[in-house]
Amino acid sequence: MKIWKYYIPATAWIILILIVCTLPGKDIPTNSFFEKVHFDKFVHFGLFGGIVFFLSLGVYWQRKQLSSGMLFLFVVLAAFYGFVIELIQKYWAIGRSFDMYDVAADTLGAIAGVFVFKLFRYLFLKQSK
Repeated sequence: MKIWKYYIPATAWIILILIVCTLPGKDIPTNSFFEKVHFDKFVHFGLFGGIVFFLSLGVYWQRKQLSSGMLFLFVVLAAFYGFVIELIQKYWAIGRSFDMYDVAADTLGAIAGVFVFKLFRYLFLKQSK
């Protein structure tokens, strides 16, 4: 069985994050209102919540179950990926910098991804017993 098909959405999402987060700073649109409300933190929250959601969905589609330990692992991996993205922004991305608040938003988003997955599973997926 080709298990990779379950992880296409998660893989595409992770690659999208890498591309978007390493765009040169001059290519990122600015808006004074969005800067005042720190809109980029909401974006980070959603992007990294999406990682946990899509990885969880992939495992659930494949195995029809998902342990709490696996969810915790996904949160840790997503938070670590957020930290690595910030290091990439600091050392390699042009016009970008490291922001610990982005790492915090990434981590909180990853945690929220667990709850979004559980809600999605409850509402839309048949649970195995």
